[in-house]
Amino acid sequence: MQDLTTGSITRHLLKTTSFMLVMMVFQTLYFLIDLYWVGRLGTEAVAGVAIAGNLSFVVLAVGQVLGVGTTTVVSHAVGRRDQPEARHLFNQSMVLSCVAGAAFLVAGLALLGPYTRAMGADPATAAVAAAYLRWFVPAMALQFPLGAMGAALRATGNFRPTMIVSTASVVLNMILAPFLIFGWGTGRAFGVAGAAISSLVAIVVGLAWMATYFRPADAFLHFARAEWRPDVAQWRRMLAIGLPAGFEFAMMALYQVVVYTVARPFGAAAQAGFGIGMRVIQAGFMPVVALGFAVAPVAGQNFGARMADRVRATFKDAALLATVVMALFALLSHVAPEAMVRAFTGDDAVVAVGADYLRIISWNYVASGLIFVAGSTFQAMGNTIPSLVASAVRMSLVIGPALLLSRLPGFRLTWVWYLAMATVYVQLALSLWLLRREFARKLTPGAATPAVGPAAAVEVAGG
Repeated sequence: MQDLTTGSITRHLLKTTSFMLVMMVFQTLYFLIDLYWVGRLGTEAVAGVAIAGNLSFVVLAVGQVLGVGTTTVVSHAVGRRDQPEARHLFNQSMVLSCVAGAAFLVAGLALLGPYTRAMGADPATAAVAAAYLRWFVPAMALQFPLGAMGAALRATGNFRPTMIVSTASVVLNMILAPFLIFGWGTGRAFGVAGAAISSLVAIVVGLAWMATYFRPADAFLHFARAEWRPDVAQWRRMLAIGLPAGFEFAMMALYQVVVYTVARPFGAAAQAGFGIGMRVIQAGFMPVVALGFAVAPVAGQNFGARMADRVRATFKDAALLATVVMALFALLSHVAPEAMVRAFTGDDAVVAVGADYLRIISWNYVASGLIFVAGSTFQAMGNTIPSLVASAVRMSLVIGPALLLSRLPGFRLTWVWYLAMATVYVQLALSLWLLRREFARKLTPGAATPAVGPAAAVEVAGG
């Protein structure tokens, strides 16, 4: 365990961010390299994997529910120096994540066919997406318990194990992918399914490895079978905090479904261009996402220790760092968007769509970075509902209008890009106003303090 309630806040943020960034660099390298190899199979293959990859946002949504709830409640217990409570909450989060993973596996395999047929621009694209998902759905299901373990470690300020295990498993994934996709050395090429199989193997290895950190009985957080019996009160406590954050990712998944739907008349090239553009943005947002992962435990421990000034300072320092990083990425997206997309495809039509998307959306990078930091700060204080409200307002201004625009004569996909870019600023203004309100409610003298009991925790989480 690392005490984040003393010492330089900026140093804590940079240190924890660096650990997460190393891990995420390797994860993103895998996605980009995987996309590079799949791109050699043709435009339909890229579009099919992009459609299948949209389900990863469902995993992110559920994983965010579990991860945010776990990080928040465990970090508060750590801030209060309550090790037995932290251990109990960790074990309950593991049970809950296993239940969620099993449910996702059953639902994902059952709905695989209808989903790919509905989303594919043509039968060939749908077939590619289905072949990929048959192996990728089990891989995604295993990410729930793996994510819960990582979230618990982040809450204690220990980022190193997650970084080591994630990096090693991603490297394994990257190595296996081309061998399985093209049949190097074996003569048996699995095509796009090979990319998913390599992911499944790597996640199984990573899950087994990560579990070793929790097996010693003297570890701050460790597996305790006596605490595996479902504690519904603690589940409600974690879900009350995590569900709003998870709904945000669910809305992002819905947004992507809408984009793929309105892009269908433009063919597989348009879907592939959007898919590549999204992957490039995911890569560029790595630093600010890593920063957000650092903000939650740093601010969370200080909130649990009732150090209001350090909670505010964490947000201010993180906001400055996010602004600088996102401004640099926005500049790159204006200067060389074609080059970034062309690294994954030689199809000029795909490059044109992806470059337009990056050039337009880049105007909201800084705003998006600030929104992410604000959302992590809400998580740290145990109330993610304001962040959900701001996100829901933005999605209501994007999804409905985008569907209406798609029915107009002369509709172009760039109309949706401009709409998505502009509405981010509405979300930013609302997020900052709600965060200022939350600071006034919880960080001023006499304001509500972090709750200890499950019932009180639910009350705080509900605002």
